[in-house]
Amino acid sequence: QVQLVESGGGLVQAGDSLRLSCAASGRSFSTYVMGWFRQAPGREREFVASVDWNTYYADSVKGRFTISRDNVKNTVQLQMNSLKAEDTAVYYCAAGRGLTAISGGRRGYDYWGQGTQVTVSS
Repeated sequence: QVQLVESGGGLVQAGDSLRLSCAASGRSFSTYVMGWFRQAPGREREFVASVDWNTYYADSVKGRFTISRDNVKNTVQLQMNSLKAEDTAVYYCAAGRGLTAISGGRRGYDYWGQGTQVTVSS
């Protein structure tokens, strides 16, 4: 079992930066692929980024967002720069395993956080 708690969401203006954090409790954190997803109102939950020993990004955030993890502190971060209004969503941290998880498939993730709201005003 893995419990995930996100923090760091808020209201910012377009062009600003925001850093999300996810704290994980449970065993074997380093063996999990960690991912960030987001869900805007009326839309499907979509992949943002994932990290195992490498990092992977959705095209919409590539070059603006950076995912990182600390296997000692059992945390994963999402640094978001040059935010746009279309980045507005609830952001979820997730833990999974396998190629499906690495490539951003929701089915690859077994554990999810409760989400944190990010609102970008234009």
